Amino acid sequence: MELFVFVVSSLMILAGAVGVILRPNPVHAAMSLILTLFGVAVLFVAMEAHFLAAVQVIVYAGAIVVLFLFVIMLLGVDRAENLRIEPIPVQRPLAVIVAVGLVSTIGAAIIHSRDAVRSASGVGLVDAVDTADSDSNIRQLGRDLFSDHVFAFELTSALLVVAVVGTVLMLRRPSRTERTP
Repeated sequence: MELFVFVVSSLMILAGAVGVILRPNPVHAAMSLILTLFGVAVLFVAMEAHFLAAVQVIVYAGAIVVLFLFVIMLLGVDRAENLRIEPIPVQRPLAVIVAVGLVSTIGAAIIHSRDAVRSASGVGLVDAVDTADSDSNIRQLGRDLFSDHVFAFELTSALLVVAVVGTVLMLRRPSRTERTP
């Protein structure tokens, strides 16, 4: 039964991911993303991580995809744009620099964490079945998120706010008085 659930949810994830990439309509691509996120939630349930499954559905499939759809609707996907005209000329070289920095940071984190995983045995969340307190994992996860990783949590919230503000600024159309010289 576990193999069946794994195969079905993996097929959901793969089909949704391919749909995100190949669908020409952005709204349909966002719906494919929902399929992918639900497949991941099914895998969390199969691993008995019910809290993470609920967070996956509520936060990602609910709030984040709704934010994506809101941005897509604000951008107006029905109008065609000339892709040969570069609105911000420095955008592509800056994206390459950021991508190289991101890949090198991820590589450094992988190399650094490889040694930490080998040396730390038994460090992590407490098994809730073995303890009398059934929500000790949630408390430890909350403590960890809001103490050791509070910077990453706040950075994510700031990035979401910047994305919404940037979308509104990109959509700001000049009024008729601003258009005429």
